[in-house]
Amino acid sequence: MAGRTQEALYSEIDLELSWSEDELPQFERTKHVHSLHPYLGKFIPQLVEVFLRRHFRPGDCVYDPFVGSGTTLVEANAFGAAAVGCDISVFNCLLARVKTAEYSLGALELALRGALEQARLTSEVVTTDEASKWLRTWYSKRALGELLAYQCVSSEVLDEASWDVARIVLSRAARSARRTTHFDLDFPRRPVRRPYWCHKHKRTCRPVGEAMKFLRRYTDDTVRRLREFAEIRSQQPVEVIHGDARVADLPLEPSGIITSPPYPGLIDYHEQHRYSYELLGLQDRRGEELGPAVRGQGREAVRAYVEGMVAVFSRARQQLPRQAPVIVVVNDSKALYPEILERSGLRLEERLTRHVNRRTGRRAGEFFEDVLVCSTK
Repeated sequence: MAGRTQEALYSEIDLELSWSEDELPQFERTKHVHSLHPYLGKFIPQLVEVFLRRHFRPGDCVYDPFVGSGTTLVEANAFGAAAVGCDISVFNCLLARVKTAEYSLGALELALRGALEQARLTSEVVTTDEASKWLRTWYSKRALGELLAYQCVSSEVLDEASWDVARIVLSRAARSARRTTHFDLDFPRRPVRRPYWCHKHKRTCRPVGEAMKFLRRYTDDTVRRLREFAEIRSQQPVEVIHGDARVADLPLEPSGIITSPPYPGLIDYHEQHRYSYELLGLQDRRGEELGPAVRGQGREAVRAYVEGMVAVFSRARQQLPRQAPVIVVVNDSKALYPEILERSGLRLEERLTRHVNRRTGRRAGEFFEDVLVCSTK
């Protein structure tokens, strides 16, 4: 990284947690399984690595009550610690589970490629008439037929672990195959059916009309990334709970927490993966989500968020030892966390501010977040 060893980088950032693009390029931030599927609002793995090294030891157990895309669980496992995560989103739990599971990779690759080939051979005869209106609106008939063929074949011929991986491949392909512009894959507002001026490619582009090329591309990429992670994966257990962290009972005894909670009014975590919920028929629990963008940042929404966060951290504290480290990475621009921490029985030891490098898509710009280093009372 710009001529410095990783050990030197960690030494320098004990007090400085901001990275430039040269210091920490995108391919490092998205290494191995961290880029298995696009996900807004995740924190970078290097940040987790820093606090694992500062506050945990191999053999400990790290808990993340907002598991999101699974960054904490992945890094804890690579560090040699056990990990447990909880999330209200079934898609998030699926993604975290696929990232951290142990596979017979040769058998997995053969199974995925076999399912892909069968789907290719049957996609032209798959009917799309019974698909939901949302799916028929956002996909061309050809693209939807290819996605449904892959879903049908994979669910029938793959074992449970391979089917989980196939669902992530399918979801990622579904995201790319929507009728939308190349530069607006995060939250497209309406389907695009005609050629458009593309801000990403600086030319006129056409909306996507197929999905098979994405299924093939992401099968290759997924297998490669899982192989890369398998080289550093430890044998420590990883548990993922699909549930509400306000009431969750943990299957492992945690030594501390590293988490990045949602913040009120910024992101709808269920809606960003709407295509997955529609295509895979996943249980939608968005009504229990804390701080979704749809509720805004009004007084009532903010108070509901505070009460929810107090419940989450209070429940976690009951299952943690005394003086356990609790690392919270959050954009606390409304200064809500002093109250949240105090009411949750957590002591703030250190508050660090870092600049977040955002260069992807059309979301680039100045952004800062806080790292709250706490301990249980």
